[in-house]
Amino acid sequence: MPTEGLWSRTRRAVHDEISTVAMGLFLERGFEATTIDEIAAAAGISRRSFFRYFGTKEDVVLRHLAADGAVLRAALEQRPAEEDAWTALLRAFLGLERTSAPQEQLLKISAMMYGTPSLRARSAEKHRQWQDELLPEVRRRLVSAGEGPHAGVQARAVVAAAIACMDTAGEAWTHANGETPLGELLIAAFTAVAPVMTGA
Repeated sequence: MPTEGLWSRTRRAVHDEISTVAMGLFLERGFEATTIDEIAAAAGISRRSFFRYFGTKEDVVLRHLAADGAVLRAALEQRPAEEDAWTALLRAFLGLERTSAPQEQLLKISAMMYGTPSLRARSAEKHRQWQDELLPEVRRRLVSAGEGPHAGVQARAVVAAAIACMDTAGEAWTHANGETPLGELLIAAFTAVAPVMTGA
């Protein structure tokens, strides 16, 4: 396995540092009240340098979502072959919600995301990328379960519904100030839709 080059390590370190500085400003001042120039100044870089690492302010907050798509795909592919697609998706999503970050910080970030229209719109774009990651495995499971010629569109609908359940659970968790475990809310959302998805 090739080792990561010096340039890549340096770029990743700078990327992480800008993200840390920006998130600190967002949580302190608010997302919309924080400018790119303020982020650049606090990070000790130029405005042009900021755009070498991030296309928009929104990308700083949502940088993890693209990577999470690949994590979900791997988790889904590792689920037992006999699990139906809906159950396998639920188990994959439940694994994703485990994190070492403090709940208080996660709540602040989540509240910022759900309370900022531009972040909601950008997160929807990232979630569409998740569909591309998850579709092949969901379609494979549907075909294995005997679904007919419409397995492709069915797979897309199933993945979209799963992402909607996750988003609904996340918003409910945020509004409840984290008092109800996110996993419990996620299971409740998936269970509500399960009769449609599984034909139960």
